[in-house]
Amino acid sequence: MPSAAGDRPVFPPRPRVHLERVACTDPAAYGLHLARWDCRRLEPVVVEQAIVGSIHSTAMARILADASLQPHRSRYGKTATSDERFTTRAAKILWRDERVEWLYDRGEVVRCLDEKPPRQVLVRRVPTQPMLRGQMARREFEDTRHGTVTLLVSLNVYDGMMWGCCLEANDHEHVLWAVRQLVRCYPRAQRLHLIMDHGSSPIAHETRTSFATHPRLRAFYTPPHASGLNQAELLLRAFADKDLDRFDPHSRQHLIDHLNASWPEDNQRFARPFDWSWTCRDLYAWARKKAALICTKTSATVH
Repeated sequence: MPSAAGDRPVFPPRPRVHLERVACTDPAAYGLHLARWDCRRLEPVVVEQAIVGSIHSTAMARILADASLQPHRSRYGKTATSDERFTTRAAKILWRDERVEWLYDRGEVVRCLDEKPPRQVLVRRVPTQPMLRGQMARREFEDTRHGTVTLLVSLNVYDGMMWGCCLEANDHEHVLWAVRQLVRCYPRAQRLHLIMDHGSSPIAHETRTSFATHPRLRAFYTPPHASGLNQAELLLRAFADKDLDRFDPHSRQHLIDHLNASWPEDNQRFARPFDWSWTCRDLYAWARKKAALICTKTSATVH
């Protein structure tokens, strides 16, 4: 429907609404065995439904973009149950995030703890070719596996400083050893508040017992499917993006040496606390709004 000679077609509001409705409907409703829509597959359907006489896929893309619709994208999430137990656990963590400076002045340190799932040590068959002018870096697809490495990190919520160590195994014995090394870094702290998620090692009976009997340690666990409350998870994502994802080790020990050198360097150059703005008040308001189920965002995918 051109508005003037040479102009782009202008679609009235009603056809736009119907077109957007088709894009938000499962393709199976129209007898198609598609997993998702794209502009080329939407084009014949809207014509068959007599919404428009004809339309090009580029015009379809503009209409979807104007409506902020992205059929090619999806987002994974975890559904947490918003009950009294959920809000109580989350509130204890958020209370410490809100008062981290006040606690620090009292000699109490808030730290988040999280482990990177065992990372495979993949040695490339051919060395990576560096980036050149007019040519991106080229990485070999074929590789040889040389075991795995587990990285445990801790974030100081007050100043954003990172602490890390490589574990020989992701079990309660090695995690407790690492926590003991972390506690020794704060000989003068009155209390150490440790925030963790529900990994198998942190919630092991031996781990819980050790934390409960420690005179200066207070352990707090995020509610199930709400690990985003653990700021160390955000730290790991940023650290992996800068220091891990494109690093090609020559051996397992090479990767361990790289990790042990990377986190102190990050402390010197990039350490800063996260701008955490979610409060207990926000939590209670969100829980009331969401009633029983809360879908916590984890990651987006593009296909």
